[in-house]
Amino acid sequence: MKNKYLIMDVNIAYSMLNMKLRDKYSSLSELCDDEDIDMEELLNKFKEKNIIFNEDSNQFTIL
Repeated sequence: MKNKYLIMDVNIAYSMLNMKLRDKYSSLSELCDDEDIDMEELLNKFKEKNIIFNEDSNQFTIL
């Protein structure tokens, strides 16, 4: 399903994406390309919930 992370509960999406970033993808861009996710839309949704992406650790973090 295209952009499934954009419609699911943000806490579940946060956890699932961090797991994929840890286990499979070396960057958020790579994950978004492979999973057909609009990266800007995802980052904006997470930002609304005080979750940001940290490129250095390749993980989303809660502020």
